[in-house]
Amino acid sequence: MDITESQPSKPSERSDVAHNQHPAGRVGRPEDVADACFFLSGDEASFITGANLVVDGEMTRKMIYLE
Repeated sequence: MDITESQPSKPSERSDVAHNQHPAGRVGRPEDVADACFFLSGDEASFITGANLVVDGEMTRKMIYLE
């Protein structure tokens, strides 16, 4: 089965369980990653020469996923 068949296409279609299991309180959106990219490519980040930027709503730290 294709994974896209079982996944809702929009975050608003995801269940409350999916949103609530994220420490950030919601499922991530493509715009979250785009915003990080725009920040890093902008003047505000001109002094940043290297970093690991995790854009995951703190799910990496939690590491517990409910089905």
